[in-house]
Amino acid sequence: MPLLRLETNQVLSTSESRREFLGAASGKVAELLGKPERTVMVTLETGRDLLFAGTDEPAAFVELASLGLPLERTAHLSAELCAFLREGLGISPARVYIHFQDVERHLWGTNSTTFG
Repeated sequence: MPLLRLETNQVLSTSESRREFLGAASGKVAELLGKPERTVMVTLETGRDLLFAGTDEPAAFVELASLGLPLERTAHLSAELCAFLREGLGISPARVYIHFQDVERHLWGTNSTTFG
């Protein structure tokens, strides 16, 4: 049920580096939200046309959506995700926007039904 969507102008040049980054991101989301990794989905779009603050320096747009997203912890989640992106992709936290979304159970579908 957690979904991490990441768009960046950074490039991961090999399929192995992409798989490694996706795996690390999946584990990080599971850890941060206390959810089983088997329920986490991560999408990654690299090499995107992305301009932030008038420059094309490394930047990222991130969406984190989940059922029961702990809204009181979004500042902590932001810090952790920014640190993860700095370490994994060399993106400064000042060049990251994150959109958090606490999704209502009846608005999240899977396996021909919803969670609500």
